[in-house]
Amino acid sequence: MNIRLTPMVAALGLAAGMMMSSAATADTIKIAIAGPYTGALTQYGDMVKEGVDTAIETINANGGVLGNQLEAVVIDDACEPKQGPVVANRVVNEKIHYVVGHVCSGATIAAAPVYNNEGVVMVSPSATSPAVTDGKNYDMIFRTIGRDDQQGPAAAEFIVDKIKPKAVAVLHDKQSYGQGIASAVKDDLEKAGVKVVLFEGINAGDSDYSAVITKLKSAGADFVYYGGYHPEMGLLLRQGAEQGLQAKFMGPEGVGNPDINAIAGPAVEGMLVTLPADFTTDPANAAVVDAFKAKGRNAGGAFQMTAYAAVDAIAAGIKGAGADDPSKVAAWLHAHDVKTPIGDISWNKQGDLNAFKFDVFTWHADGNKSVYQ
Repeated sequence: MNIRLTPMVAALGLAAGMMMSSAATADTIKIAIAGPYTGALTQYGDMVKEGVDTAIETINANGGVLGNQLEAVVIDDACEPKQGPVVANRVVNEKIHYVVGHVCSGATIAAAPVYNNEGVVMVSPSATSPAVTDGKNYDMIFRTIGRDDQQGPAAAEFIVDKIKPKAVAVLHDKQSYGQGIASAVKDDLEKAGVKVVLFEGINAGDSDYSAVITKLKSAGADFVYYGGYHPEMGLLLRQGAEQGLQAKFMGPEGVGNPDINAIAGPAVEGMLVTLPADFTTDPANAAVVDAFKAKGRNAGGAFQMTAYAAVDAIAAGIKGAGADDPSKVAAWLHAHDVKTPIGDISWNKQGDLNAFKFDVFTWHADGNKSVYQ
């Protein structure tokens, strides 16, 4: 049976064929963003997403990676450890080779062995617990943030040198991240001869911390370090003020969330927090900061720049390896420095940064923060 094609039909067929060919050859490299997009800690996930989105947009506008565009795939773990492996297996099943995340240490610890065993490169911009990498012999796991045993000593040194308290209480939320950094601070304080009058865990999610505040007052604590996240810190600050507790509070980057102001109210004024250095003040990052602003995003949060750096690291690894091959990318990252907005970064054998700077900030009731002077 002979069919005669009109010129228009033939042209349409040719155009369709060209479109199919283009679709077949054009490709994207997917990067999962694993973090809390439901639950009480969604702002941390939003910080990471802002950094990842801005980095991907910038890289894609400059031609992508090896001619391919990058594509973000957001996957929610609600910062729950039990969701870590669930998310990791979804990443594997969807054949995604790279992950920025997880955000919270508990979920990261739970997900990491899946990624490592299945050959997925994971770069966390925010999980600081040493347990993410210690003793694991991982090849595929990296961070673009320092560890609690870097952040904890920085906090302890600051307390000893700048605050000089008479009696310190150290509290934590009984979770991997919070208890880990609280323990590091306690150990370093005691080594420096500072009296720790109370070391105690509280239950995350509780609404009344009157009992522990009574203990703080009875112990005569004039300084409280809390390892955990902002919802509990906000309540401790507010309820402490209501009960006449005369003590200054300090916490790690997990408490440095703008939502703490609504929880603590005026009592948040003067809270101290260790955070990654403010990389937005580096003149070399002016174009990066402008890229955030152009999309109505804030580059100055705790994890935006470390998340941007995580994407930069993945992109550099793919370019350096010359292929979208996560095993080769991981090997390249272990052997090379990467230029990022948080500086030129490099990793040790277990995927931790060789150096990272935490600064101490004073938190203000108007929602701003300032480097402690």
